[in-house]
Amino acid sequence: MVQAMVDLEEKTNRVLNVVKAKYGLKDKSRAIDLVVQKYGESILELELRPEYVEQAQRIHKQTSIKVGTLENLKKRYEK
Repeated sequence: MVQAMVDLEEKTNRVLNVVKAKYGLKDKSRAIDLVVQKYGESILELELRPEYVEQAQRIHKQTSIKVGTLENLKKRYEK
């Protein structure tokens, strides 16, 4: 386990206290771990999820549309 000394904003400290109390954690270190795990899942796991890979593959297989200029783009999609 790595130890670190950190400076927290007052609001961050209050949030960690709430997380600690809500989940019955022993200390703020565990609260930080929980918050980082939950946040990490939302940003890091995205690229690993099979649905994401499938969606990216479908998009990659689509044929692109050559628009040319901004004016052509506006003509094509403005109604």
